[in-house]
Parts: sequence; structure tokens; C-alpha cells
Amino acid sequence: MKSFRADYVFPVYADPIKNGIVTVDDQGKIIAVADSNKHPGGNVQQVSGIICPGFVNTHCHTELSHLKDKVKPKGGLVSFIKDVQSLRNTDQQAVLDAIVKADQEMYDNGIVAVGDISNTNNSVAMKKESKLYYHTFVETFGFLPEKATEVFEKALALLNEFKPGSCSVTPHAPYSVSKELFKLIKKHSDTDDENLLSIHNQECEDENKFYRYKLGAFLELYEHFGMDISYFKPQARNSVQSIIPLLSNRQKVLLVHNTCTNLKDIYFIKRFDRKINWCFCPNANLYIEGRLPKIDLFIDQGFNITLGTDSLASNSKLCILSEMRAIQQKFPSISLPRLVEWGTRNGAEYLGINDEKGTIEVGKTPGLNLISGLDGFKITPETKVKKLI
Repeated sequence: MKSFRADYVFPVYADPIKNGIVTVDDQGKIIAVADSNKHPGGNVQQVSGIICPGFVNTHCHTELSHLKDKVKPKGGLVSFIKDVQSLRNTDQQAVLDAIVKADQEMYDNGIVAVGDISNTNNSVAMKKESKLYYHTFVETFGFLPEKATEVFEKALALLNEFKPGSCSVTPHAPYSVSKELFKLIKKHSDTDDENLLSIHNQECEDENKFYRYKLGAFLELYEHFGMDISYFKPQARNSVQSIIPLLSNRQKVLLVHNTCTNLKDIYFIKRFDRKINWCFCPNANLYIEGRLPKIDLFIDQGFNITLGTDSLASNSKLCILSEMRAIQQKFPSISLPRLVEWGTRNGAEYLGINDEKGTIEVGKTPGLNLISGLDGFKITPETKVKKLI
């Protein structure tokens, strides 16, 4: 049994507790949460900073970890996709080693659960051994309608390799999934009780330009991959507005990045009966496009907001605190308690693990992080996270 007293404890489900004390058993289960006046006594370790639950990273690509520092920054999404595809065929052992190292990095940075994108079985072995909770999104690519059935069947075969772990089949992005493939995923999602969806959304202006007018850099991308997309007709609306009707209303949907999502898109989504969640990965947006989403537009719109790191191909580290720092630098009005909620409880709710993770409540095993080096409740360049439990 261990007890920690901090300047503040953020239970997340309740207000921060000044001089709060958290007690856990040897398995990390929360026994008590109290302020100093109500603690029954015993040995208490004093720490400086705030204690919060373990972080939940709702968007990562561990299988791209070997690409750290290999893709040039700020080249734009289309250039990034080309680079990643050209660099995928690396020494297999180097790929596997980088995946294990990425898992350890997340553990060290206080992450307890991960929504991880997979296009291969490279991360299967790591996930069986990991101390972290993983939900694997087996991602489908297929913009040619005639390939839809073949692509979907391959995804189902890969899905079986990740079982009995938590896993689901998901579309990659509007520009890489045909309407026919979307329909196959919807049918699967309508009949499967648990098929969480996670979709890369509006990562660059060219995605909207392609859907609205069939113009922009994506035409060059399809040509680069030798794809004939003459069948595709301009939709006269942004990409997210075009695909929302194609998604199941039975499953939770995570829209990731949202760099070029606007208020009209948000209002359009509200008209549909879909279980939409948002995920922001600010450091990856800065790395790829050199810009951030208009995050303040999404606040108080009634949606669940989560945080992700994306991959080491587009980020220097796998750290949720680092993502919080990037957001607070650009949007100083977004408070630390709100950012912590996005990085803990909201992610746990989306992944369906909020009975164990996401809040510091008696009976849960959320993990405990110590955030130190704050200026009041503001994140600074010196702010660090340390895993306590």
C-alpha cells in the first residue's frame, strides 16, 4: 500500500483537491482519495505538483516507430504519405525493435491505454507482452470500388491476428476509402457489438478541395500510385460532410486530426445521429502541415474530445503532456483541468475502459501521474510528467 500527497490531486470526475492524498494497494487499485484533513494517517510520500490519472492516447501508429526523424517536416500531407509509403520496407527486426521501444516510451511517459492503428501484424507480439491496454484499429485502404471486397476480407483476416485483444476494422480516411468499402464497414459495424471506428479527418485543405471540386494535390497522389479515379465525382461539400452518412450509428466514431474542420462541418455533424468523438494530435499537425486545428471551435459543442500522439514518423515523442503543452501554447484560455480531462477520462470513455481507467476513483486502477514544473495551473517548457503507479 502507498499514499501520495500532492499540491493538488485531479480526480477528473470531481474538482481538484488541494493538498490531496491518494492511497493505492499493491496492484495499483485506488483505496482512498481525500484531502489532508480527512486522511486516516500512516506513511505518506509528499510530492510536488499535481497527481492525475494515467494518460490515454487515443491515436497512435506504433508500427511506424522506425520512421522517427526519417520524414521531412512541414512538407504537407500528400508528401508525408508518399514518404511513409516509400520508407515502409525497412529491415523487419528494426521495425519490431522500434515498436517495442515506442511501447516502453509511452509507459515511461505515463500513458496507460492506447488506440493504435495497424496495417500489418507487426505489433501483435508487442501487444501481447505490453503493460499498456491496447485497442487495435485494423485500418482499411481502398479507393477503387472494384477492390472493396478484397480489401475488406484482408482486413478481417488481419483482425483475427489481434484477437482476443480488443480490436476493430476501421476506414483510414475519406480520400483513401471508396463508398463501396465504407458500406462494407458499415454493414460489419451494424452487426458487430464492438467495432470502434477511428478515421483520419480533414488533415489538410487539399482533402476538402478534392471532395468539393476534385482538384488539388490528391490528384497527383492517385497518379503517383497509378490509380484511375475517373469514377469519382466532386461532392460539392467537405470530406467529413460526405462520409458522415456512410458511417454506422451503432458505433463510437473518432475523427482524428480535424486540422481543417470548420464550424459548418461541426454543425452538419450535429444533424446526424452519429456517436462522434474528436481527437487532436497537435504536434503531428505542426510536423506535417505546420498548422493546428481551430480547437476552440470544438469546445462546448457537446462532443467528447480526446488527445493522441500520432506516430514517431510525425512526432518527436509519444507523450500526451507534450500534446497538452502544444495546445496550451496556442490556446492559453484552455485550462489545465480541461486538458487533463481530454487526456484521461475522455479517452477512456471513448475506448470503453472507463470502468478501470480515466479517473481517480476508489476501486479503479487508472495509474497515477505526477505533473511537476507548472506555473500555477499553466504548462511551461519545464513541465514534466513522472509515472507514480
